[in-house]
Amino acid sequence: MKRILTIGHVALCLLLISCEEEFLHKTDPTQIGAGSFYQDRTQVEQALNGVYGQLQGIVSGQWVFNELPSDNTTVHYNPDDRGQGPAREAFEFMTVNSGTGNIEGLYNSYYNAIFNINNTLARLQDAPIDEAVIGPIEGQLKFIRAYYYFNLVQYFGDVVIITEPLDKPSAAWAYLREPQAKVYELVESDLKDAATLLPERYDAANAGRATKGAALALLGKVYLTKKQYADAVTTLNQVLPLGYALLPSYADVFDPQNKNHAETIFDIQFQGGNDLQEHSNFIYEFAPRLSAGAVTGFPDSRPGGWNTPTKDMIAAFEEGDLRKDVSLQEGYTNESGEWVPVPYINKYNHPHTISGRTDDNWPVIRYSDVLLMLAEAQAQQGNTAEAATYLNMVRNRAGLPDYSGSDLLGAIYHERRVELAFENHRWFDLKRTMTPEEMAQFLSAYTAREKADPTVGRGGIPYANNDYIFEPYEALYPIPNRQILINGKLTQNPGY
Repeated sequence: MKRILTIGHVALCLLLISCEEEFLHKTDPTQIGAGSFYQDRTQVEQALNGVYGQLQGIVSGQWVFNELPSDNTTVHYNPDDRGQGPAREAFEFMTVNSGTGNIEGLYNSYYNAIFNINNTLARLQDAPIDEAVIGPIEGQLKFIRAYYYFNLVQYFGDVVIITEPLDKPSAAWAYLREPQAKVYELVESDLKDAATLLPERYDAANAGRATKGAALALLGKVYLTKKQYADAVTTLNQVLPLGYALLPSYADVFDPQNKNHAETIFDIQFQGGNDLQEHSNFIYEFAPRLSAGAVTGFPDSRPGGWNTPTKDMIAAFEEGDLRKDVSLQEGYTNESGEWVPVPYINKYNHPHTISGRTDDNWPVIRYSDVLLMLAEAQAQQGNTAEAATYLNMVRNRAGLPDYSGSDLLGAIYHERRVELAFENHRWFDLKRTMTPEEMAQFLSAYTAREKADPTVGRGGIPYANNDYIFEPYEALYPIPNRQILINGKLTQNPGY
């Protein structure tokens, strides 16, 4: 999807204010209203590219909300440089409240992106371009909007639904939070439209765009989340004949030299090794904070030590699981040749040519995810043979034997954890497979283990009294306090 990425950051600006030389002949070159844009196919595709560009920013920080609160990862606590630590650590230590800065950022980033999608959709039908071009663009926009609202409803529960352009920010003050059922109606409607409008494949120049398979896979996950297991099976079965396949090697799934391969259903695209500002930097966030260049390969780097695999996560891999060393490393050798037993995510650690600018994509939906969703939906309906077949396909690729045991659903949940580790699935998987009360009990047991035997030392700093206390209401995040101050009609989630 290099065409999408190389102008993505420019296209964002084009949605409201022009950065293009061709617009300098306008009366006021600094102000190009949306009504003056979308005049040809190039402009419409620039707006679409801007929408894709916003996905980069959103997914780059998604681990804070989807991995840190779970039993998958922790933080390499830095007592000397607090910086943005407290805002991120609130999710690890379960102290999130309505004033937590990253909650505000999460909420705003999603609605800002939705605003741009709605703006483009509203003007798309009147754009003077061929209808054959309009359909796939509409499908991509609706897929991404559905992805955003699906995440929002899982994060916050009832949320504001906006599907039309807003002329001014104050217009949003008229909206109230809608019940989750209505949010899911919109998500399902958008994904069904997308599945109809989108092609199965693109040419190489457009690789990475949303496809029919992506829409069907996400719709299947929606049905699974709603416990509509028969609908999930019917929908996910439609993905199977579309040409996807597990790669023989798990390591090849994440290799930047092998992007958009047969197992990729939808990746967020990044491009490193240049000055286009489309790069990723995941390993710089995740490598141990005192490792300098031992992990990144660049001695001047100062990794963040975030999203550190827990001892609990490390122990989840079975003996002989080929995915373990690809997914994580349990330590590193420092510049003095000493072994430092601080684990880190290895899945996004690949050679790159410029410090801080990696080429790793972020996987959103992979074929193995679809197979495990099918296994779960079939098991929930009592179809154990079918469920085991899909489960074993994933296990066998990892070098593991066929499943044999008495808890098939438990095995599927476990397999999702290790197969999709550090890909931002764990928090939503816990929410889908447990009640809030069960989550509280499960996470309390995990945090007791982590407090008693921390994955990484804390520099002598004790835990606060309210660290690692998870209550059932915290299965939903709070609505940001600033949003409630701006719009007094909004209500807060219970408990906050």
